[in-house]
Amino acid sequence: MDNIFLQIITPTDVFYDGEVSFVEYNTTEGYVGIFPKHVPMTQVIEPGKLVIYESNGDRKIAALHAGFVKIMPDVITILAEIIEWRDDIDLDRAVRAKNRAEDELSQNKNDLDLVKTELALKRAIARINVVG
Repeated sequence: MDNIFLQIITPTDVFYDGEVSFVEYNTTEGYVGIFPKHVPMTQVIEPGKLVIYESNGDRKIAALHAGFVKIMPDVITILAEIIEWRDDIDLDRAVRAKNRAEDELSQNKNDLDLVKTELALKRAIARINVVG
């Protein structure tokens, strides 16, 4: 089976670098899966679960919160603002963040606060979904 090279870059380092057989993640257009030899395109990331199917059969899961994806037939490049491996996520903290965001959304806030709070809620839900 063909493989595709995946590189995930954050503002501080290279988070992941290797050959994979398949990648799944959430975009503003919905949940997508990318195989090798995909048509070139770019996508905007929506907070959610990133699933990496490595060429050796292993599967890795992370919470991918924001960024952009560039897809070429032989390379996927993810520029991630925030990404965390499943094992690095504190579930209790994520649940508290989700509850706090839901409480804030129930109050009357200005539009800027609303956007920030909705994003915080999406990130908390992504963390919970990755761990749970």
